[in-house]
Amino acid sequence: MRTAASIALLLASVAVAREVPANLKSFFDSHKNGKCANPISIAYSSGQKEADTHYCKDSGSGAIYLKDTSNGYADVDIDCDGASTCEGDGSWQGQTAFKDQVSKLSNGAVKDLNTHIHTFVVLGNDNSAEEGDGGKKFDATEDGNIEPLSVVAVVCGNKLVYGVYGDINGGKVTGETSLGLAKTCFPNEGLNGNKGHSKHDVLYLAFPGSEAVAKNAKWGAKSVEEFEASLAAVGDKLVKKIGSGGKSRIMRGTL
Repeated sequence: MRTAASIALLLASVAVAREVPANLKSFFDSHKNGKCANPISIAYSSGQKEADTHYCKDSGSGAIYLKDTSNGYADVDIDCDGASTCEGDGSWQGQTAFKDQVSKLSNGAVKDLNTHIHTFVVLGNDNSAEEGDGGKKFDATEDGNIEPLSVVAVVCGNKLVYGVYGDINGGKVTGETSLGLAKTCFPNEGLNGNKGHSKHDVLYLAFPGSEAVAKNAKWGAKSVEEFEASLAAVGDKLVKKIGSGGKSRIMRGTL
């Protein structure tokens, strides 16, 4: 017989993700090979090469995404900034770029994003002289019309996971996410603050306008699963704008 503690542990190990709807899968498959048709930034770094990743814009929906300059999309590096750090991180900063907005949108429920709980994506590159080369920057809010804490659809590991636009990179590197999002995407890769997912097979799709902001998210959630699930109502509506539309279906698996 299972004890209450063992049942709780089992439930905690269940990761909720979604099957990729047909319209989004079609977008993923049709854009992954070749160059971006509509780049809206210079080429930044994936961390493996100096200039191999553009911010690209989908002309139909207005969504922006990271695209390899040849084949593929983006990788996953770990951002441990905010309310909590993570193992292996050597560059932790005590707050994310949108700390004030998080506190306001959550009505004070949380003071900042937590990399272990909040599934957030890093978009934009300040490209400062200290962290980058002091060259051209990309501001996702100004250059892509993506509002802070907007829902981002992430296609990774043959599933759909929802996150929010939660931080900005000070340098030139792209593809950073919270540890919670990274582990939801790739639960069996032992990811931590110093180990990411190196393949360029992850699509981060951020949508413009105020309707994409995660106004009703459970910012005070106690788990990744609870927070990510609270983004689905907005996320599903946004994803329908890609191609012909389609509704996501939840699938479950264990970490």
